[in-house]
Amino acid sequence: MASANGRAQVAVAIGAGDGIGAAFARCFARAGYRVVIARRDAEKSSALVAELAAEGHEMHAVSLDARDEAQVVGFFDRIEAEMGEIEVALYNAGSNSPFPFLETKATMFRKIWELACFGGFLAMREAAARMVPRGRGTILVTGASASMRGKAGFGAFASAKHGLRALAQSLAREVGPRGVHVAHVVIDAGVDMPAIHERRRKKFGDDHVDEENILVKPDSIAATFLAVHGQSPDAWTHELDLRPYGENW
Repeated sequence: MASANGRAQVAVAIGAGDGIGAAFARCFARAGYRVVIARRDAEKSSALVAELAAEGHEMHAVSLDARDEAQVVGFFDRIEAEMGEIEVALYNAGSNSPFPFLETKATMFRKIWELACFGGFLAMREAAARMVPRGRGTILVTGASASMRGKAGFGAFASAKHGLRALAQSLAREVGPRGVHVAHVVIDAGVDMPAIHERRRKKFGDDHVDEENILVKPDSIAATFLAVHGQSPDAWTHELDLRPYGENW
């Protein structure tokens, strides 16, 4: 897939672990994009890079601290200079580990906010700065149940995800009229991946609820990202929620 200047279109994801981020990489690579994912330790994605290379797709993994402004700016600059115009940018970073409100230290609160909210601000700003002059592009933001409601034990995470949602809304209203699509996708369920399975086993035992109707699959999330990116400007979605039919809501 080529951009207006003939170079390959690029899709990037920041906060790309082995679940949603890896599914994003597979989905967009197979759709014809050059894919770059960023995570704290890029070496953890080496098997995914090899997997897609074996299929004939180009994918790169980069080590990045999403909370560091200089690193984020440099990440976008390097991709645009060396690989091509960024058509799709996903911000997917965040940590939803529970902490009782009265036991949450200021340092932990700040760390959760920096990753889930401030990092999103940096990524969205840098993506928009490059897309707006071209009058096109899609910025995707991964939301969560905590984006919509606070929950006991998740005060820090919920405040950060609420903030990220507000940032996405504000940016959408600014850059939508200038041709850039901003979409906030709420994942209102657990994600079907090993870490979540283990967490559920600890909570419910080995006979925990069947994941087929209680956990959302990363590939399904990635397919939604691709579909949203492909929407016509006369029918853009800013926010949508994804959940299995077995999830209470």
